Amino acid sequence: MSIARFETGPRMSQAVSAGGFLFVAGQVAEGADATAQTAAILEKIDALLAAAGMDRRNLVSANIWLADIADFGAMNAVWDGWVAKEAAPARACVQSGLAAPQYRVEIAVTAFSPEGVQ
Repeated sequence: MSIARFETGPRMSQAVSAGGFLFVAGQVAEGADATAQTAAILEKIDALLAAAGMDRRNLVSANIWLADIADFGAMNAVWDGWVAKEAAPARACVQSGLAAPQYRVEIAVTAFSPEGVQ
């Protein structure tokens, strides 16, 4: 089994593939509100999935952290337009302190492809 890393920095990789799975690190983005941040995060996730030869239909799990659970509806409005309805992943969403006060949303996903990373 090989391991591939994507967008690796000194502290972490933005995504790591192993055994057909792609583990995408928690993604955050700048933006005026939860709606803008969610949209920007999902664009980042799309790019990381594409780099591994996958897309949102390959998602098997998603974890979402909100700085304020009051943003649940705004985040879901964007998520619902993005997620592949026929392949919705298992998902958890909680309120949590995030790494910096400007972040309102963080999303991490896991994807799987039986063909592995392309």
